[in-house]
Amino acid sequence: MVLVALLFLPFAAAVALSLCARASRGVHVAIAAGASAAGLALIVGAARGVIAGTPIETRVSWIPALQLDLSLRLDPLALLFAGLILGIGLLVVIYAQGYLAKSEPTGRFLSFLMLFQGAMVGIALSSNILLMLVFWELTSLSSFLLIGFWRDRADARQGARMALAVTGGGGLALIGGMLLLGQVAGSYELVTILGRVDLVQASPLYPAILVLVLLGAFTKSAQFPFHFWLPHGMSAPTPVSAYLHSATMVKAGVFLLARLWPVLAGTDMWFYLVASTGLVTMIFGAGVALFRDDLKAILAYSTISQLGLMVMLLGFGTPAAATAAVFHILNHAAFKAALFMTAGIVDHETGTRDIRRLGGLAALMPITATLGTLAVAAMAGLPPLGGFISKEMMLEQSVHTVFAGQGLLVPLLATIAAILSVAYSLRFAAGLFFGARRTGDVAAPHDPGTAMLAPPAVLVMIALAFGLLPMTVAGPLVAAATGAVIGAAPPELHLALWHGINPALAMSLAAVAIGALLLWRRAPVAAWLAGRGGLDAKHVFDTAMAAVVDGTRRVSLAVHAGSLQRYLFALFAVAILLGIDAASTTGGLAAGAGATLPASPVAITAWFALVVATLVVVARQRQRFLALVFISVIGLVIALAFVHLSAPDLALTQVAVEVVTILLLLLALHLLPKTPPSLSSTPRRLRDAALGVAAGVGTGWAAWAVMTRETRDTVSSYHWANSYSGGGGTNVVNVTLVDFRAFDTLGEIIVLGIAGLAIYALLEPAARGVAGRRLREWREDMPHSPERHPMMFVMAARLLMPLALLVGIYIFLRGHNQPGGGFIAALVFAIAILLQYLASGFDWTDDRRRIGEHPLIAFGVLIAVATGLGSLVFGAPFLSSSFGYFHVPLIGEVELATATLFDTGVACVVVGAVMMALAQLSHVAQRATRHAEANDGPDATDGEAVR
Repeated sequence: MVLVALLFLPFAAAVALSLCARASRGVHVAIAAGASAAGLALIVGAARGVIAGTPIETRVSWIPALQLDLSLRLDPLALLFAGLILGIGLLVVIYAQGYLAKSEPTGRFLSFLMLFQGAMVGIALSSNILLMLVFWELTSLSSFLLIGFWRDRADARQGARMALAVTGGGGLALIGGMLLLGQVAGSYELVTILGRVDLVQASPLYPAILVLVLLGAFTKSAQFPFHFWLPHGMSAPTPVSAYLHSATMVKAGVFLLARLWPVLAGTDMWFYLVASTGLVTMIFGAGVALFRDDLKAILAYSTISQLGLMVMLLGFGTPAAATAAVFHILNHAAFKAALFMTAGIVDHETGTRDIRRLGGLAALMPITATLGTLAVAAMAGLPPLGGFISKEMMLEQSVHTVFAGQGLLVPLLATIAAILSVAYSLRFAAGLFFGARRTGDVAAPHDPGTAMLAPPAVLVMIALAFGLLPMTVAGPLVAAATGAVIGAAPPELHLALWHGINPALAMSLAAVAIGALLLWRRAPVAAWLAGRGGLDAKHVFDTAMAAVVDGTRRVSLAVHAGSLQRYLFALFAVAILLGIDAASTTGGLAAGAGATLPASPVAITAWFALVVATLVVVARQRQRFLALVFISVIGLVIALAFVHLSAPDLALTQVAVEVVTILLLLLALHLLPKTPPSLSSTPRRLRDAALGVAAGVGTGWAAWAVMTRETRDTVSSYHWANSYSGGGGTNVVNVTLVDFRAFDTLGEIIVLGIAGLAIYALLEPAARGVAGRRLREWREDMPHSPERHPMMFVMAARLLMPLALLVGIYIFLRGHNQPGGGFIAALVFAIAILLQYLASGFDWTDDRRRIGEHPLIAFGVLIAVATGLGSLVFGAPFLSSSFGYFHVPLIGEVELATATLFDTGVACVVVGAVMMALAQLSHVAQRATRHAEANDGPDATDGEAVR
């Protein structure tokens, strides 16, 4: 279970940080750093065996019907990425302690960071591609939260939206590609897929799979032309930038290409799509980085370029190129995280990131300058840093690559990219740390404390070790990870600073010389470029998004015209057409020969009352109060029908729902005119009547045909036979809801809770803006009693309150074996509370309420979910219930069932949703009353209705 612990440690830390949001910063850092350090310790402990060729695997059945299992695998490639994620994550947490201001909510920040860390670890460990998709989308959501952490800033909000739109869109493409890949391979397990290379590449779906997967990888790793979201993601706090753009977010696409390399690489389509995209991105990012002035923008575009280098190497499709890509992943993570932290230190100490306003900081910040210069040397590919070795390996592989029959094209373009990388790296170091200070309007800086210096120092030492002792420090891991990438034995590995005089060395020397010369002549080129208008990717994105939003708005306005009649007409028309199509396809919907029940005079009378009440509602619908009275008659007749058909649970539910609904509707009608205007012309009413008759006759006939058919094996008969033995209860309805169909019930209470929150969101602003003005100008057209709270009603309601609650508890406890249960009991509780609001008024009742609606809904959903998760602890499927019978002295035999806990959650959600609707309606009515009293004076009693 090492992998399960490794996966859930960050998520547990995120939950703990959310619960301890008001604790001190030290507690927050201890939780986040402790989780990262514990995960890193697990990785280090497993490293020896994994590198030696013994991967660790864990598989827990999750949703077998979808072939989605919690399938985890720690092989050398996963080890490399998980180690980077956890190791740099630990350093980022320490760095954030010193970087964030004292006023920043570190609990929220670190909880987002841990959520993101858990998602990235999940991607690295996933051995099921569907599971990988779950974590892939979670990285997009959590990065959205991190980039938009400073939500009071417009650039942070825009950067977060842009990152979510681009990476989320690529994620949708990746979902399609992964589903096709699993379908072609015959499995969603990664190990199986990687072993079926011939089957996948011979499939006619291979081009579609490859394009969709590459879209997901390219958008996540900011490859051209999807690169523009990454620079705008720099609006995040620097610890986020250091984490997302060195070891995690943008490396996810590179990891995906490396993970699927054995099954997708080796074809011309792979080579030309992947290698050319990486090559263009490498040159483009480096060129733009040279002419940016913001420190984080320079590093952002350099990240784009470096990612293009890795993608290009993987696109070459050779084992040696894969080795170079793996080693550069390590190098880039070390020097890029250190550089972002250095930029954060400069910004933190000087108050600016504009390189034009900086310079000469080496004399004032010697430690920071030393660390930053070494990290820049690694990025430029200068010895004796590890970046020099991986750059040499890249140039060597470019020499052996032929593109479209041209043997010199790739080496030439790779050299140009290397020249540009040297130029922007030298500019970063020279413009920041050396020379004279350009302006004096920035703060006098100094080296920060240990919390901000120690993390980049560790990273620079690692980058230096990769250069001085590459085979000792990185050799075994690089070799093992390369073997995992290519799915075979890795090529002979020789990492060293000196490989003799060869073309790669000549290209490297030329890159350094020309890069320095280019930096010297950069100013005229920058001035020339400044006068040329170029294609702005952000402008294109904004224009496209604006067009999409405008088009969506037009469609929405055409479809959602705000007319309930139009919605209902479309709904019933489509339902009728589908019914006609189904009947014609199946040869008609004939009635069966099943026996029918005789209709008693009482049943006929009730049916007649139902028809009359329905007709009155239709004919008198403009008289709302009268229509509401007859709606209650309809509900009562339906409840009596349930009693007649031996369905006491349904009858109790119908009566309780009817009472709650009528009370809430009465409260809502209080805010509406007595007689609304006529909205339908006579032809439209005739059309609607014809449609309603057709729908009613069709539904009635379908019900008659189904009920008169002879049934044999049905689901209900299974529930009837197994209710007591399988669910421990004799009330089949309740056992079905909390046991056999508990997952459906869980979904229903979640929907009910969301509906309650939607009511809150819709009615909360009702007293503000245009709606508030209309409410303040509104006057009722019905007289009210001058007595606000009749004493008899008040006392009766207060005396009935404990009795009603006792009845509700009784109904709840007996529900597993007799008519009742959590849903009915919750409605009884709600009615008892509703009576208090109606009798004593909103203020009196609300002042005595100790539990809010929001916590009640949340508690109900959580306890229902916890009940389901509890079954997993004992190896049973989700939401499986358990029960037992126990003898209690003086009481006798008592049944205890876990379904009671689930029913408790149902009851809490129902009470919370009903009370939320009541509270919001009462709030709106209360505001109207207070405004009327303020305008009419203390003697105006006619408008003082009980609200």
